[in-house]
Amino acid sequence: MPTDPTSSASTAPLRERLRAALPAAMKARDKVATSALRSALAAIENAEAVDVPAGGGGSGLAIERIAVGLGTAEAERRVLTEARIEQIVRAEITEREAAAAGYDRTGPAERAALLRAEIAVLSAQVG
Repeated sequence: MPTDPTSSASTAPLRERLRAALPAAMKARDKVATSALRSALAAIENAEAVDVPAGGGGSGLAIERIAVGLGTAEAERRVLTEARIEQIVRAEITEREAAAAGYDRTGPAERAALLRAEIAVLSAQVG
């Protein structure tokens, strides 16, 4: 069985494959892969975040009445299905494809190539 985290079995959850590939990319000093993997993991974590009420959660109480201490401001994060996580990563790929096409038309070709390299990294993880 291969020990390279970037070629892990597709039966492992996508988030775990992304997390396993990140340290390997960092050790290899692969800036493109590191950037793509961090961005995808951040997008997943952002999708898990719960919306904060407009008032910041203080609900107008005086400071002495606001709960304090470890965990008092914590909120349960959303639980994402494997399909939703894959959808998020595919959206990251789609955004990069659109941006690369834009750079092909107007901008530096190097940036388009960089985005395509990130697309390849994420596509390899999605399978």
